[in-house]
Amino acid sequence: MWPSTTTGRPCASLPPPRILAGGRERVRTLITGGVKSGKSSHALVLAQDFPEPRRFLATAEAFDGEMAERISRHKAERAERFITIEEPLDIQDRLEENMILDCVPLWLNNMFHYGREASIDTTIEKVIAWLPENIIIVTNEIGMGFIPADPLSRRYGDTLGRINARLAAACDRVILMVSGVAVVIKNSVRDNAP
Repeated sequence: MWPSTTTGRPCASLPPPRILAGGRERVRTLITGGVKSGKSSHALVLAQDFPEPRRFLATAEAFDGEMAERISRHKAERAERFITIEEPLDIQDRLEENMILDCVPLWLNNMFHYGREASIDTTIEKVIAWLPENIIIVTNEIGMGFIPADPLSRRYGDTLGRINARLAAACDRVILMVSGVAVVIKNSVRDNAP
């Protein structure tokens, strides 16, 4: 049982890794790292091993022109390889096997933006209670730098840090991207593939 991100109460217990025919595990992977460190690109490479259909759960919303252009570019890059599902808030209802969830920080930003901060814990508890097989979750490691000056930014950073710790505990494999290099920091998968 893991403590809640805000209340400290225990959350649902984690499901065990599931075994495929032939003894190969289906893997739940968390990829973390700094901005533009190669997280999403590495997730796309790893997901090529997923059986089709592969899905991409996008949490970004186009709040401005630059973000709209970025979203369009990313959609075009993965168009033929993934079915894109856009869900900025209720990610727990859209999780499926053979999926990339990209990304937790934008989802958390949306939850703050739409005044749904009170339901963050419940959503994460539901995500962890049933992590699908063959899922890659992309997040950011924002707590490795400076401490923000304003209370809202500190609350956001603290919340994301606690969510990341819970997701890392729930996943079979955790990869830290550093300057485009994948560093495996947790691996409970038999084949030890990065």
